[in-house]
Amino acid sequence: MKKQQSLLKKLQMANYLSTIPVIFFFLVMLFSLVTTTLSYDKIVRKITEANRYSVSFKGQIDNTMYLVVANGCSVENLKKKAPYEEKANPYSLIQETRDVFTDLDDISTTESRKHIKVILQDLNNLEKVCLKVEESAQERGHYDENMKLLDLNVYILTDLIQEQIQEYIFYEAKGMETLRKSLYGQTLRFVLLFLVVFLVYMSLTTRYNHNVLKSAQVPITELKGAAEAIGKGNFSVRLQGTYDEEFTVLAASFNQMSQEIQSLISTTKKEQENLRSYELRLYQAQINPHFLYNTLDTIVALVESRMPKDAIRMITYLSDFFRTTLSSGRDYITVQEEKNHVESYLEIQQMRYEDILSYSIEFDEDIGNYSILKLTLQPLVENALYHGIKEKRGKGHIQITGQKQDGKLIFRIIDDGMGMEEETLRKLQQSLHVKDDQTKSFGLYNVEQRIQLNYGPEYGVTIESEIGKGTKATITIPALFGKLS
Repeated sequence: MKKQQSLLKKLQMANYLSTIPVIFFFLVMLFSLVTTTLSYDKIVRKITEANRYSVSFKGQIDNTMYLVVANGCSVENLKKKAPYEEKANPYSLIQETRDVFTDLDDISTTESRKHIKVILQDLNNLEKVCLKVEESAQERGHYDENMKLLDLNVYILTDLIQEQIQEYIFYEAKGMETLRKSLYGQTLRFVLLFLVVFLVYMSLTTRYNHNVLKSAQVPITELKGAAEAIGKGNFSVRLQGTYDEEFTVLAASFNQMSQEIQSLISTTKKEQENLRSYELRLYQAQINPHFLYNTLDTIVALVESRMPKDAIRMITYLSDFFRTTLSSGRDYITVQEEKNHVESYLEIQQMRYEDILSYSIEFDEDIGNYSILKLTLQPLVENALYHGIKEKRGKGHIQITGQKQDGKLIFRIIDDGMGMEEETLRKLQQSLHVKDDQTKSFGLYNVEQRIQLNYGPEYGVTIESEIGKGTKATITIPALFGKLS
């Protein structure tokens, strides 16, 4: 499968396409808002400054200069002459006004600057006239002349200054209207641009998002179909499409999983077939015609010898033996049932070989209801009899023990027969894991394979033997309580 671009990168790109234009338009709108606000603030500040002098300038100058003429004193001595009158220093006020409008001259429009120029000239003239009126007022006997000077100079100049300030305010306010129209046109252009860019952006992002969605939807649909096919038992299904990076990894893992499941099922089927084959051959071995013929011959001999009780006892043991062998088709029986099966077998054989065979069975009382794979012990007991005791050519004993230890059931079949040489023991131990139809150890191989197939490779059969002393077979299985199906 060809490796393509990562789906994560595509989703990140889609996120960028969604956020970057929004951020861009937000910044443009913020810039426009800040610019407009600063422009409005600038105009409002100028109008506010000018308006403050438009309202109070004339009244303060006129009133102060009138008091100077009426009291015939200087501005400095006016506080003593008219302590209760509202007054101001005309020179400080003129200088303050001059400073304000000088500053406004740097930030005002061309039309407004003309009026500022006139205001500054009138302020200079007013300052000179105020000095003249103040000097004249301090001379006695010139009251009428001073009042005339006040009317024709101070009042006229303050009127002119006030009028120019109003003109300045008018043109600055007019600038606000111009700004409003400019802002309206700018906003209209921005909205039109936004609509065009938005339509183009939506077209591109819709197409891109559709492709991204498709690149995720197609593999998910195919993966869903493949999973459903596997759920129905079709483990040969494979994903062959060309996907994004993440789905490529997922598809490869899915294909590997499908292949491993298919291989595992195939192996399991083969193991089950082998297990059934082992069990079938084991059942056939248990229904050994020679064993059956010999047992029936012994029964006939007992009947002819007028020993009906012994004949009935042997028939009972034979019936119990085959009943456990069949076990209604169950693979697992209880340890007690397996013990009875071995005991039935040994009782039959002891009646045939009473001069050479004795046995003992010692199981812990608490393991009787634990589960065991059927026909686990009897094949090893049979080997102990035929390849150990009978080869000894004398009286022999088979000891069978069973106990629970560390979560395991451990059974031992010990005989004091001929035993085996080291080379023979090595080949026998090897035959437990490698099938060899030419050897006489099929029963051991069958038991070993059935235990490992049913319980796991950590369980099974071990053989110990010494020539002339006997053989010990140890079977280890997990301690599972109760009957299993």
